[in-house]
Amino acid sequence: MDISKIKTLGELKKSGYISKPIKEEIRTNLIHKIKAKENPFPGILGYEDSVIPDTERALLSRHNILFLGLRGQAKTRMARQMIELLDEYIPFVAGSEINDDPFHPISRYALDLIEKEGDHTPVEWLHRSKRYGEKLATPDVSVADLIGDIDPIKAANLKLSFADERVLHYGIIPRSNRSIFVINELPDLQARIQVSLFNILEEGDLQIRGFKLRLPLDVMFVFTANPEDYTNRGSIVTPLKDRIESQILTHYPRSLETSLAITAQEADIIEEQHKKVNISDLIKRLIEQVAFEARENELVDKKSGVSARLTISAYENAISAAERRAIVNEDVTTQVWLSDLTGIIPSITGKIELVYEGEQEGPYQVAYNLLEKSIRTQFGQYFPNPDSMKKKKGKEQQATENPYKAVTKWFDSGNSLNLFLETKDEDKIQMLYKVDGLHSLVKKYYNAADEKENALLMEFVLHGLASYSLISKKIVEGKIEFKDLMGSMLNMGSEHFSEEDLSEEDFN
Repeated sequence: MDISKIKTLGELKKSGYISKPIKEEIRTNLIHKIKAKENPFPGILGYEDSVIPDTERALLSRHNILFLGLRGQAKTRMARQMIELLDEYIPFVAGSEINDDPFHPISRYALDLIEKEGDHTPVEWLHRSKRYGEKLATPDVSVADLIGDIDPIKAANLKLSFADERVLHYGIIPRSNRSIFVINELPDLQARIQVSLFNILEEGDLQIRGFKLRLPLDVMFVFTANPEDYTNRGSIVTPLKDRIESQILTHYPRSLETSLAITAQEADIIEEQHKKVNISDLIKRLIEQVAFEARENELVDKKSGVSARLTISAYENAISAAERRAIVNEDVTTQVWLSDLTGIIPSITGKIELVYEGEQEGPYQVAYNLLEKSIRTQFGQYFPNPDSMKKKKGKEQQATENPYKAVTKWFDSGNSLNLFLETKDEDKIQMLYKVDGLHSLVKKYYNAADEKENALLMEFVLHGLASYSLISKKIVEGKIEFKDLMGSMLNMGSEHFSEEDLSEEDFN
């Protein structure tokens, strides 16, 4: 059908065009996508067996939807992608403020125009990109914003009485007729504002001031809410919740692999950075692990959640930390070292809400501890768990050789290693080779690694051993200082540790 040739109601009738309610339109197009094995929500990762099937079932049932989940769980993104389930173009009565269907007009303007012009009523076409409305719920949102109000200026200009329906100014919901309309953070709406949505959802009645209009609006409603809102800021009033037919629970990535894929997809890394900075799979996993650690940490408020934006921002900052070092050192290329991960701390502190104990600890310290826990967790995926190397007795001791003994012995002998954050790559590699047993340890488990991969893994071993308290690590004045644990604790003073801290098994 060539829509450019259809400009009147009469021509629309002759074309054989069939008008559909928006929910039926979405249902029909979704069925086509399912049959064609097309993903209706491209780029939404980790929801393939949970949220997406639930959403498809709701859309097939022609339901309004409430996405309920913590921050950064792609709730709004899911809603925005529903636009692609709409027809590319639909006809509407030209000049209508509420996208009147030429075959089923509902506004006084459209009804009067069609009565006057008949088949000569002008028709225009609306692209699906224009059929989406979104409102962030805030306490200052009014009924007039959403539903409408009397417009005294319009009444004066048209010389109409306030009793005339034509003096009404339609709010954002009527203007989203035949469209998808999203209200984000629904519980933030005052209860009296939520009540104003009852009739629109159920009966289609639109009540503005003294007017009782029977406007059967054709709107697909999508709401989003954070479970935290039910206690902290407000709640969804029960009758409104009852009118939303499908409530769909969203969630964070359930696996590190999914989280890695999301960050790779969403991180904004420019081509210049790609050429200058290499980032290993190890560093990527350490960054993702921070979010997993944060979601389980007792100092982080679980009700608030830890958004996927944390790892995306951290990834970008890690790249930029390495890039800045390369610029300072006039290096053409570099890689992200573990020491560069100190640069992701600002990405963590701004993305976590702390409980009272966490606030006492301080956001920087909590973020640093999360990074340390990430290193500890991932270290066991690459090298033997140091906890299994504790001193054992008899045959057990002989059967289990401690692969870290040479490294820890080097530090126990009074040696230390200072890795400056701005050190050139080749200088850092030479410094790492000074530690006895470090290179041979890495070669034992990763024989095929090249020089830079070797060096990164050598640095990882030092950070890993520090996370298991086999050596000490201290960040001070632009450098990371590795020493033996015993000497560091003695320097702190005996009042800072107990006999348990100095148990023999911790140093073997």
